[in-house]
Amino acid sequence: MPADYTPATIADVRRLRDTLDQQGRKLVFTNGCFDLLHAGHVRYLEQARALGDAMVIALNSDQSVRTLKGPDRPLNHQNDRAEVLSALRAVDAVVIFDDERATLLIDAIRPHVYAKGGDYTVDSLNREERAALENAGTQICILPLVPGRSTTSTINKMLGSGNAGACESKLRIAVLGSGEGSNLRAIIAAIQSSALIAEIAITLSDQADSNFLKIAREAGLTAQFVDGGPNPRRLSDAAQKEIFEHLERARVDVVVLAGFMRILKEPVIGAYQGRIVNVHPSLLPKHKGASAPQLAIDAGDSETGCSVHLVTSEIDAGLILAQAKVPVLSGDTAETLHARIKIEEHKLLPQVLNEWRERGLPVRGAGVP
Repeated sequence: MPADYTPATIADVRRLRDTLDQQGRKLVFTNGCFDLLHAGHVRYLEQARALGDAMVIALNSDQSVRTLKGPDRPLNHQNDRAEVLSALRAVDAVVIFDDERATLLIDAIRPHVYAKGGDYTVDSLNREERAALENAGTQICILPLVPGRSTTSTINKMLGSGNAGACESKLRIAVLGSGEGSNLRAIIAAIQSSALIAEIAITLSDQADSNFLKIAREAGLTAQFVDGGPNPRRLSDAAQKEIFEHLERARVDVVVLAGFMRILKEPVIGAYQGRIVNVHPSLLPKHKGASAPQLAIDAGDSETGCSVHLVTSEIDAGLILAQAKVPVLSGDTAETLHARIKIEEHKLLPQVLNEWRERGLPVRGAGVP
């Protein structure tokens, strides 16, 4: 029997790069999980190889894939994935790495050309990897995608996502949060008590040390930190793309923003149109924005409350699904008022989610991608 496949080492790849460099030739570098090889991968790799004279693939290890994509991945062992890739005519070597990012490999190898698929732009590349590429003087090339071919869509077909029977299953929700996680705790409690017939497919936070993620992990949920970038209110292009990929892999019906303090945009807003819901601490359309309880006090309002609404590209402007009122009491501060509003949020949000299909709101497979 043939021996098990042995992937290349970093030293092997660096020697290849240096040899090519001495000959005035170029090493092409790309990275990924390549968990379920399909025609899109093969065509992409052929195009990437044509950018230079040899190509190396940095392959995420099993540990790395689990960190990035959740406990159900990878589908195939790292050495099996490496062996299949190495058999392709476009591939000269495969090296396996354990980190979430290929930054250290880029620093060590200093490839001449870096290739990435068309679901990325230069701006949406991971900022650490991009900085390493720029430091190495590497040319970055974005290649077009092959339409209709992706690992996630293939897995979803295998799992029967989009079949009529899926409409009768539990609502699969993703919850995004940045802070204390009280609405996440309320959703978990509603599910455990059967007041909400749903399952939390994934939780995401832009704050690595948030109580939100602590609650999620204590509940045994898939919990992912996404580096949102330097702007505390806006997500970087790389973060937008990473969130989208997490949602797609989790086969999410509805995205719930529960104290998520950054603004979502494309590709999430477009792909999940009509399926993103937010809870806001005011009776919209009054008092939009992050300081709603204080705005209600400053305006002298006798009552305020909370609104559950659909999320659109315009902040706090989507269709209002439900509201609950709270009196503004003499002597209220923003903190005391917000605490009473949260009591109503914890009731209203699970109720709206439990009525999602009855309200005729869309889910995955019901006329949406």
